[in-house]
Amino acid sequence: MRMGIITVRVPDEIKKKLEKYNVNVSETVRRLLSEYLSELEMRDLAERLEALRKRLSDKINPELIADLVRQDRESY
Repeated sequence: MRMGIITVRVPDEIKKKLEKYNVNVSETVRRLLSEYLSELEMRDLAERLEALRKRLSDKINPELIADLVRQDRESY
């Protein structure tokens, strides 16, 4: 996998503490950025779903949805 480069400057105190605890900074930053990106994507999806729900709220019968969900659950 090809990777881009990101350079980050941190105070010396933080760098020394990271070294003290043998933190693999690259791996930690990759993991944290990946988790943060997942959160952003979920937030974006939630906003899009909410907008869709508002647009469709008067067009869909909630009882029909509940019945369809119930039928789907019972089919397993």
